[in-house]
Amino acid sequence: MRADVLFGAAEAVPADVAGRVVVVIDVLRASTTIAVALANGARAVIPLASAEEVVLRSKSFERSEVRLAAERKMLAVPGMDLGNSPTEFTREALDGKTVLLATTNGTGALLAMQGAREVVVGAFVNFSAISVLLRAALRGGTDVTLVCAGRDRQYSLEDAACAGRYVRFMAKHYPALTYNDAARSAAVLERRYADDLTRLFIDAEHGQALREAGFAADLEICAALDAYPVVPVYQDRQITKIGPDRER
Repeated sequence: MRADVLFGAAEAVPADVAGRVVVVIDVLRASTTIAVALANGARAVIPLASAEEVVLRSKSFERSEVRLAAERKMLAVPGMDLGNSPTEFTREALDGKTVLLATTNGTGALLAMQGAREVVVGAFVNFSAISVLLRAALRGGTDVTLVCAGRDRQYSLEDAACAGRYVRFMAKHYPALTYNDAARSAAVLERRYADDLTRLFIDAEHGQALREAGFAADLEICAALDAYPVVPVYQDRQITKIGPDRER
């Protein structure tokens, strides 16, 4: 059995994802926002590549059925209902709605995953729920790939540390697993921060940028370990919630 980490969706080749359970990680902030949205009653989240695609896709829905959400360079795109701040994705705003979402990094990474057995969205806020799914996948003989979305096609500290947390969980329960070097380095990095996610976001370049842009409250949500225990699954071009206790 094998578990690999990729630092960026652009690194993925078909063999990295084919037949595997793939976890897409964009801690700051798409993965967190998606988990929050589904936990707060969104019917589904549809990831898209751009704000223009959000507007185009919305034409196939009744306007009252959807929320339009798009972000570029941390800020909400003008004309959208929402940006990419998890503080905006409240039950009052979303209950029963479908969210059409385009972000700078996370949604593109999701769209790039083709051929996987299953694609799920992971972060710190749903760590234990995703871990249950990974444990079941490995028990069933399925390899795992953790894809760090990164920031502007570059390595990001927070995504790597989150991936490392998943690697360490799998290593604890499945000592015979093999890993690529990226997975081993992510696990070493995670040991440095452990549960001090506040320090992680202070050190991370993207965390610094979000704080300077006025999104300090977002960082608190993104650091809330297991606060939104859902398993967002990307299938048939949409992300829906299956919960932490899925039968496999």
